[in-house]
Amino acid sequence: MKKLVLLVLILLAGVLFHAEDLVVYTYDSFASTIAVKTIPIFEKMYNVKVKVLSFGDAGSVLSRIILEKESPRADVIVGLDQALLKKAVNEQVLEKYQSPKLSNIVLESLKDSSGFGTPYDYGAIAIVYNTESIDEPPTSFEELLNTRWKRSLVVEDPRTSSTGLAFLLWTIGVYGEENFLNYWSHLKDSILTVTPGWDEAFNLLELGETDMMVSYATDGAYSYHEYGTLKYMPIVMEEGAFVQVEYASIVKGATNRDLAEKFIDFLLSEDFQREVPLNQWMYPVVEVEVPEAFEYALKIDKVVPIDYEVVSKKLDTWLDSWAELMTAR
Repeated sequence: MKKLVLLVLILLAGVLFHAEDLVVYTYDSFASTIAVKTIPIFEKMYNVKVKVLSFGDAGSVLSRIILEKESPRADVIVGLDQALLKKAVNEQVLEKYQSPKLSNIVLESLKDSSGFGTPYDYGAIAIVYNTESIDEPPTSFEELLNTRWKRSLVVEDPRTSSTGLAFLLWTIGVYGEENFLNYWSHLKDSILTVTPGWDEAFNLLELGETDMMVSYATDGAYSYHEYGTLKYMPIVMEEGAFVQVEYASIVKGATNRDLAEKFIDFLLSEDFQREVPLNQWMYPVVEVEVPEAFEYALKIDKVVPIDYEVVSKKLDTWLDSWAELMTAR
């Protein structure tokens, strides 16, 4: 009898422990870099365990959340950009939360007016090139179509990658929904391959298998910090920049709502935000000291406007049309 009671107590303890685990879904590079450095701080603060699960790029993470909609396993999703956040809201897989630390955010435009997402970093999309092999990179979308760049550019799939989706929306912002497919029909000749996510694209760049990829305007800072040279430099096309904001949200039906709120608050803390520049290679959303290397990040003067209400209504159609075009011979 005593053994039975002891066994029951052990099982109950296990259930209680797991109930206190916070489950965070995110993309691969977040899980392998900034999460490793910062989450132990959060765990120590609240004497809890955080289980971080990654599923490729942000688009794939959201697909997983939608798939588990009827029986959610995650408490928090990290990595939704503006378009993916709209999609998540439309799919009704998030819960609203207004962090008391939102007042510390440096730019009002970064905030999500719907109340479902909390911004934790931001940056501009750019074409990044290898300066050791390219002397004069293209400076506009039209120049990117030049035969000189045939099979030179690696792009990420907008159906699975937030970076790829941002690039697609950038072209829609520049050419309009009526003409963006025509642009892509010509851009196909300049594309070497389409990767599932940013990590795969950057691996090709570092291996020397491509000289250009879709990435971020802070990559000059990355190059200076990692290599001590400006081997990789970004270009923001003269038509204007596309600014991407990344958000964290509480999953609808989260088991640990209180702990999820604390985690969202933690993402806006100095402990987390000071790690953003050299791990996310994005800008922090609160006032913290930015490393010297960020002198080599591009300054943004002109931004391409995007109507995310239109995006939320038409994104699936745009993605289907893009996929049909890219798979056509």
